[in-house]
Amino acid sequence: MREAQERHRSSAAGPVAVTDRGLPDWLRPVADVASTVRARQLSRFLPPSDGGGRQSAVLVLFGEGAGSGTGAGPELLLMERSSSLRSHAGQPSFPGGALDPEDGDPEGDGPLRAALREAEEETGLDPCGVQVFGRLPRVYIPVSGFVVTPVLGWWREPSPVAPVDPAETARVFTTPVADLADPANRATARHPSGYRGPCFLVSDALVWGFTAGIIDRILHFAGWERPWDTDRSVPLDWHA
Repeated sequence: MREAQERHRSSAAGPVAVTDRGLPDWLRPVADVASTVRARQLSRFLPPSDGGGRQSAVLVLFGEGAGSGTGAGPELLLMERSSSLRSHAGQPSFPGGALDPEDGDPEGDGPLRAALREAEEETGLDPCGVQVFGRLPRVYIPVSGFVVTPVLGWWREPSPVAPVDPAETARVFTTPVADLADPANRATARHPSGYRGPCFLVSDALVWGFTAGIIDRILHFAGWERPWDTDRSVPLDWHA
């Protein structure tokens, strides 16, 4: 992890290129979403008006994989957080985390740098192979106080990935987009607190919460969503 941190510190001062040139045709609808969607269309939880919350970013990274499930082809990079973490322990998620001072301006390139830096620190991916093609509006996670910018990336040159620090990351995996869109893998998660939201049962994981919400909205606005049974539910326990 130290080597990854040092590489990013050395390049943090430069701008992060954002371009949709050269994207595969199947990814174009997601690029269109980035330029048109509004925060209220992604989540009912918006950043505090007083500027509060901890600025953070996640990398929503699409690749052209062979696929290991029912849907070969386009895939999404996810990871499973360590069960020992204080926040969102054990949950599948996008790579990401809070902005560091060296990432720069939260209103500028800071979230882009943070998403790439955190993804490298958590999964070992080479950020040089990632083409950032957009960002989604910031949304808020009340339970942790994070103000999150989803950064959209195309895995132009895939690199090996695996947990870098087991204390932070339990597993790194890719999930075919076709599996995420498959109605058989979709349900509504129900938490004892009263929370209800979309979830996905894919790659031996239950993806729910913020991550599932962003995936759900991308599928919807990109035109990839297929009709699914919203009455099918998956109960969560208090420890989830």
